[in-house]
Amino acid sequence: MTADTDQTAAQDSAERTTAPMSDYSSSAVGIGFVVTAIGVAIAFGIPLLTIAL
Repeated sequence: MTADTDQTAAQDSAERTTAPMSDYSSSAVGIGFVVTAIGVAIAFGIPLLTIAL
């Protein structure tokens, strides 16, 4: 069995960033808010409308 000692993988990982560390714009926040609002409307709005009828 050989050891996995690929040096290029270690060098590439030093340049990577994760999502919380990345910058994001206000338009990305706006899109996320719209997607969340639609999801909440589907998850709660439709069942509440069927109960009220």
